[in-house]
Amino acid sequence: MSTVARMMLCVSAMALLAGCSSMLSENPTLTPQTQTSIALNHLPPPSEKLYAAVFSFQDESGQHKPNTSFAEYSLAVTQGGASILVDALTEAGDRQWFTVVERTRLPAMLQERQLIRANRIDHVGPDGKPLPGLPALHNAGLIMEGGIIGYDADTLTGGLGARYLGIGADANYRRDTVSVYLRAVSVTTGDVLVSVTTSKTIYSAGIQGSIYKFVSFQKLLEAEAGITSNEPVHLAIRQAVEKAVNAVIVEGAAHGYWAFADRASQDIIIRNYLMEKNGVYPVDAISQQSFLKDRPEVVKDKVAGK
Repeated sequence: MSTVARMMLCVSAMALLAGCSSMLSENPTLTPQTQTSIALNHLPPPSEKLYAAVFSFQDESGQHKPNTSFAEYSLAVTQGGASILVDALTEAGDRQWFTVVERTRLPAMLQERQLIRANRIDHVGPDGKPLPGLPALHNAGLIMEGGIIGYDADTLTGGLGARYLGIGADANYRRDTVSVYLRAVSVTTGDVLVSVTTSKTIYSAGIQGSIYKFVSFQKLLEAEAGITSNEPVHLAIRQAVEKAVNAVIVEGAAHGYWAFADRASQDIIIRNYLMEKNGVYPVDAISQQSFLKDRPEVVKDKVAGK
């Protein structure tokens, strides 16, 4: 190969790399809605809006990122579980199910309220009259507790490959599983009203092809290409949390702690939920099952957030 040809080849390779680098730069986008977020957002409205608080929703798995080559000390799952849970509760039923009161940053909010209260004491309004005091904070009737309780890597691995006359390709995949636990606790009585666990699989897949072939005497052609796709872990956790919030709402309605405004829709949602949870069984068995465990007045006291 002549010097000019080699230079042209180098220039072409550099142009290709530059094009690839420009393709890898993308503008920020909004997180797209998943199937679980759409299902949670389209829940029918409740008969009465609930006040809920989230103090923490931590990573309790203790897992680090899986790595077979060296010790990896980065955590496997996001540490922003509380933010994900607050967002899921806020969006439930088109923002009609929960009023979420701030508790994860409560000291900062109380400090700011103290500053506002001090300013209102030291100053007067435009009319010369004292400024009104701050309204009382809302208190929650429910505390949403739980966390990310498990991250199991390589629960399923596999691959497939073939090679013929120096030309081959192979594909590999890996499956991980993340588990989320969520419970609704009554502030009035301290009872755990509803407790659910959800899981979400996380897939990673890679495809690679290669050529290793003599095209002529003492001239070897060698090339390879591949691509790997990894499902974002934080997106999988978000789907698991949204599924857990959906399950808490439906199970609470099934046990009579709260209710949907449309009781006909409630019966259908509970029936579909039980069929998904326990498998399909006769409708008569569903209609004969009693879901109301407490007296209505006791149930109302347990979830009131006045």
